Amino acid sequence: MSIYDLDVTLEDGKTYSMKEYEGKVLLIVNTASKCGFTPQFKELEELYQKYKDKGLVVLGFPSNQFKQELDSGEAAAEQCRLQYGVTFPMHELVHVNGKDEHPLFTYLKEHSKGFLGSSIKWNFTKFLVDRNGHVVARYASKDKPSQFEEDIVKYLEI
Repeated sequence: MSIYDLDVTLEDGKTYSMKEYEGKVLLIVNTASKCGFTPQFKELEELYQKYKDKGLVVLGFPSNQFKQELDSGEAAAEQCRLQYGVTFPMHELVHVNGKDEHPLFTYLKEHSKGFLGSSIKWNFTKFLVDRNGHVVARYASKDKPSQFEEDIVKYLEI
């Protein structure tokens, strides 16, 4: 199984295959609009704008698992657009841990290990996926996107 075998759902309810991103570098983030790390949306959007034409796609997956998100993916996406100018794809609310976790996050966690084990400890855990669909890095909530821009550039091969 690969990441491209999974389906995800945008905030508007449209489901699509991750195969759409084959050949792209992905930065997948579990987000929350009422979290102390929420200002990272600004840097995520800056990276997306800077590198989207080179093959980077940032994907936001709001989660209320840590009780810091609005009631729906649509509300979360709207807040991120209004407050931070987010233009990258935002998705429906997902669980990132536990029996109801989204299969994408099961896959991401199985193919990377966090500092304190595989479970996601907080909002804004970030996963970098190379052009071949391999999870190549996992960054903690406190890791600002600008701190690992060099890694992104390396996998974009620019």
